[in-house]
Amino acid sequence: MQKVRIGTRESRLAVIQAEILAEYISRCCEGKEPQLVAMKTTGDRILDRTLDKVGGKGLFVKELELSLREGRSDLSVHSLKDVPMEVPEDLPIIGVSAREDTRDVLVLPKGTTQINPLLPLGTSSPRRMIQLRRLFPEMEIKSVRGNVLTRLAKLDGGEYSGLVLAAAGLKRLGLAHRISRYFTVEEMLPAAGQGVLAVQGRLGEDYGFLDGFFDLDMASCVLAERSFVRALDGGCSSPIAAYAEILPKDEGQMEENPEYSMLKLTGLYAEEGSREYRIASVWGVKEEAERLGRELAKEMK
Repeated sequence: MQKVRIGTRESRLAVIQAEILAEYISRCCEGKEPQLVAMKTTGDRILDRTLDKVGGKGLFVKELELSLREGRSDLSVHSLKDVPMEVPEDLPIIGVSAREDTRDVLVLPKGTTQINPLLPLGTSSPRRMIQLRRLFPEMEIKSVRGNVLTRLAKLDGGEYSGLVLAAAGLKRLGLAHRISRYFTVEEMLPAAGQGVLAVQGRLGEDYGFLDGFFDLDMASCVLAERSFVRALDGGCSSPIAAYAEILPKDEGQMEENPEYSMLKLTGLYAEEGSREYRIASVWGVKEEAERLGRELAKEMK
């Protein structure tokens, strides 16, 4: 039996996400035995400052990348939205999962049914902050750091009137019952890659045993989303959002090329420091996903 060592952050959500891949390997990959290698990242240790002040999203992956390079793990599982837009050439993203619920949600303190206007709404994301100010113009929006369970403890402890979190994380944690409201993607455009798991490996190694875990349509969607953000030099400090979807066959087929599926990409962009933002969309064949992302970014710039 060949061991497949899966690197993951040690937060409960990260471990659950790594277990999704481990369960697939146990069930579908004969001769392979998954083993989790959990570790605390710099991003998990620094909780008193916003990410853009301490180095950005790369703080959640650098220890996992070092583990891959040193041979202490064979692959890593990440929330794709936490993976920097520039990935090392020697440690490529080898595939992505199907998407869990992509929406953002509102979570209220236990025992309450409406927002207390005297307390702030909590989020760690500039993307969410700028959209929340339009949805809740009278509310204070305040940063909150920590993993999902830490944030919920702060909420229930009376520090916030509500939190805005990703539906995917709450559902994977078995906490869907805490959701008070789902925001539509039109109300709150999600982060690029939200709800998608990314598997990172070493260049040149054979990961063919994972082909059945990966979702090729989703790979096109996130390629468009990340291309859009990358073209805008998007990091943690820039309010940028992107959401791509493969259109249903009756909407998305090209009459002259019916074998091609169409992809719709919607992006949000605000200059750093501005509270105003634009949302626009572009359509094209999914095989040109990366170009569509660049095209939309150029138009919005």
